[in-house]
Amino acid sequence: MKWCCGFLLVPSLSIAAPAGPPDAEEAAYPAVERFIQVLEAVRKNHPDTDRLAYDRLVNHALEGMMEGLDPFSSFIHPEMAALMKSNGKLDPEVPSLGLTLGLRDTGLYVMAVAPPGPAGRAGITAGSSILEIDGRPTEGGQFEDLVGTLRRKAGETSRLKLKSPEEPKPVEISLVHRLVEERSVAEAKIINKEKGTGYIRLASFGGACAKEMEVSLDDLEDAGMKSLILDLRGNGGGDLHETVKILGLFLPPDTTVVTTRSRSEEEPLKTPSRQRRKREYPIAVLIDRMSASASELTAGALQDLKRATVIGELSFGKGSVQHIIPLGQGTAMRLTVATYHTPSGRTPHRVGITPDVRVDLVDADRDNFEKRNRADTLDEAERTKVASWVDPVMKKAGEVLDGPAAAK
Repeated sequence: MKWCCGFLLVPSLSIAAPAGPPDAEEAAYPAVERFIQVLEAVRKNHPDTDRLAYDRLVNHALEGMMEGLDPFSSFIHPEMAALMKSNGKLDPEVPSLGLTLGLRDTGLYVMAVAPPGPAGRAGITAGSSILEIDGRPTEGGQFEDLVGTLRRKAGETSRLKLKSPEEPKPVEISLVHRLVEERSVAEAKIINKEKGTGYIRLASFGGACAKEMEVSLDDLEDAGMKSLILDLRGNGGGDLHETVKILGLFLPPDTTVVTTRSRSEEEPLKTPSRQRRKREYPIAVLIDRMSASASELTAGALQDLKRATVIGELSFGKGSVQHIIPLGQGTAMRLTVATYHTPSGRTPHRVGITPDVRVDLVDADRDNFEKRNRADTLDEAERTKVASWVDPVMKKAGEVLDGPAAAK
């Protein structure tokens, strides 16, 4: 099976049997009885009779149950499950906003929120209904058309009217689309020729990122690189096996760097058995609060094995595996089935990776970092402003590796 990090979903027909129930089996009966009592009381007394069909009530109850487990598990309603089954190419994700959209009987809704995206930063929560897009009602619209209206260039704005389950009234939120890098290695350069300080910004752990990284490292080493700043800020994750290959560029062959733990088993993942070049120079890994999943595993493994100094903010805290599991009556669920662990046995799930050197940031720093990464979408005034910004995390990395001059 090919494990993936971030919000990549892995189809599955079954899950491993649990190691043991969290409570006695006898506890199930009163709990189920309580559920049925509430269900029947609602059907008997609620005045809105067109909303009281058993299927509808139970499906929405299941939706609430899945959302109560963790931010990455969700119930897939029949409307969405049917759409996924009939259209193998259906892509419900809007990467530039960090949203995964779904369809249920009440219409378009937020099925999942990716940690590093504008939606996550704006506080949008899974389960929220999307009532309008740019002032136009979503009701009656085709799912693919609605998703298509949200696929926009970096720097453009989308206005959403949302109704959160936790809020009594809808709210309007404007989201600026972020840059979605086509390549995993977004930047690779020497930033201090005198001291040989190299810089690589890894935007994602895509399907070919290990090869991209190796080529970039070769080029920088041939240009005289003697230390490396590996920037994982804003990187929400990706392919786990590519992550392990990248760790193999810096760590000895056959080193256990990640362990996947489910209820019934553990699967250790090791670096490749062969290494073309030895890379023993100092490394600083940069993370922020939007670094998630594969980024956290990379930083955590290098930190645990004393191979790099981790600098920046506490990371997001996404270290889990989700499977899509088909259910009866045309429904499905996306369920967290395992957690990832670094070599020391810790998991970033819900807690994140704590940097060795913490750098406190303000919103202006985060805004400038995001704008710098899409400088070609800015006007001249914005580019000038961003160009004058001193990146405090890069400055600290330069001090740690080579002294203050390296960060210029």
